[in-house]
Amino acid sequence: MPDQRYYDRLVEDAPFLTSNGRLSEHLVDKIILQLNRVYPQVLTDKEAEKFRNPKTRLQRRLSELLRHLQRKGDKDCQEFYRALQSNADWLYILLPSRSSMMNNSDPTPICTAQEKYILNDRGPAFFFACFSVAAGLAFLMYCYSPDVKNTTGVRKVVGFSALGFGRHVKNVLISYMEDTSKKKN
Repeated sequence: MPDQRYYDRLVEDAPFLTSNGRLSEHLVDKIILQLNRVYPQVLTDKEAEKFRNPKTRLQRRLSELLRHLQRKGDKDCQEFYRALQSNADWLYILLPSRSSMMNNSDPTPICTAQEKYILNDRGPAFFFACFSVAAGLAFLMYCYSPDVKNTTGVRKVVGFSALGFGRHVKNVLISYMEDTSKKKN
């Protein structure tokens, strides 16, 4: 969306918006009131009264409003799109400028067969093999460590939880084990 100016989008969307039956009178009034009250720099009170005049046909009022916003600039066109999105999101999604931008946003197609191997091209067997080796080493260290034979269950858990942490946390956990073993002796 940032690559296309709101003014250009409004020029492209104006025929779609002014076509018969797209916007109800109630919806146009809500948009005008929002542009007048929430964004008073976009529409003054006098302009809002002009565009809400019930004596004028709806399509004419709407086309005059869109031309008026185009004359005022890109920022006012952006505020119109915000008001349209907050009041009629279903219509905002159907705008021709949005659908053309969605079609042009990513010109490179993604191959699903290739996408499957982006993170790991070795497959699940490799993962299970590495996991098994790591679990086996942890089990061997747990069972055959000379320090662990004479310790309580809490020290065993704290000692092995140091394996999976970073250097600073590992140092704290190991120092806790050393402190508790000195207190016992």
